[in-house]
Amino acid sequence: MSYTNGLDKPSDYFNTVLNTGDNTSPKSITGFNFQPDLVWTKTRTYGNNHTLFDSVRGAGSGKEISSNSTAEEGSATINTATYGYLSSFDSDGFTATSGSSGINYFNESGSTYVNWGWLAGGTGVSNTDGSITSTVSANTTSGFSIVSYTSDGNSGATVGHGLGVAPSVVIVKRRSSAEDWGVGHQSLGWTNFLRLNTTGASSASTGLWNDTAPSSTVVTLGNSGISNVGSGTTMIMYCFAEKKGFSKFGSYSGNGNADGTFVYTGFKPAFVMIKLYNTTVDNWYVQDSKRIGYNPKNAQLFPNTSGSENADEFADMLSNGFKLRDNGDGNNGSGYGYIYMAFAENPLVTSTKLPATAR
Repeated sequence: MSYTNGLDKPSDYFNTVLNTGDNTSPKSITGFNFQPDLVWTKTRTYGNNHTLFDSVRGAGSGKEISSNSTAEEGSATINTATYGYLSSFDSDGFTATSGSSGINYFNESGSTYVNWGWLAGGTGVSNTDGSITSTVSANTTSGFSIVSYTSDGNSGATVGHGLGVAPSVVIVKRRSSAEDWGVGHQSLGWTNFLRLNTTGASSASTGLWNDTAPSSTVVTLGNSGISNVGSGTTMIMYCFAEKKGFSKFGSYSGNGNADGTFVYTGFKPAFVMIKLYNTTVDNWYVQDSKRIGYNPKNAQLFPNTSGSENADEFADMLSNGFKLRDNGDGNNGSGYGYIYMAFAENPLVTSTKLPATAR
């Protein structure tokens, strides 16, 4: 039986894999159920950079980018040549190889790691839907694509994303020189953006999206240094379209109470990322169903910092959504606004009401 959109099993499109380091190299990290096209890895035990590798830019030392850094691809700031790197994408995961000082980013002895993986469309292909030709790896079933392009500096330039429907979230990073990450989200509107690598609130800027929502074929760009600087700068973009029963990208208002807001997603979440957007400043928060994996022990990581895992959860993961369990400004301040990204562990949910056991 197919649940929705042909996604019989969400873990065939997104999965979280944990590993404990044993200092071997090369190290095969498996258990994804697919060959991932985007792998986001973080050391849980201690402070170290987040690292992201994707199949469009390719594997290997020098292909890393970090959500907590403005650094360009392959920067000495991230330094996988020293601390290890993803050396290949494999049929059920990936292989990590040590750098000159070990394999700290992926497999240091005794350290624990989380690896989040998304399935796109494999090897990238040329896309000429936009005014800028892009290279795209797209999965129209799960609504995820990886887009590489070269900037032209023109306001109103467009880039094809390959999804066939308008993306709800767009995340962009300059590859060839240092710059902030840009995040567009349908709940912010496309006159605004957030920076993935900072604690800052939402900012208004024509420069990122040219005040234009993505279409079913293209993302429109301004002439910002974040999304379309000058001419000849290489960029990477991750596009996410909402798919019922698999992904949900929305917003909620905090209530400032430990008996917090319930957010309906239509599935049991496997991964939730949230950000305060409309006042003050605070971290991005990520929680998943594997670390530690039961209520109320779902640990936090922070995409904008290199900090280690925080054992305090911010939300219970429920059968049809998530319920905030913190009264802090970062995720549930009274009257504050938050955007979120959520991916499913289990889509078999029909009720829009909070389960009685969680009330």
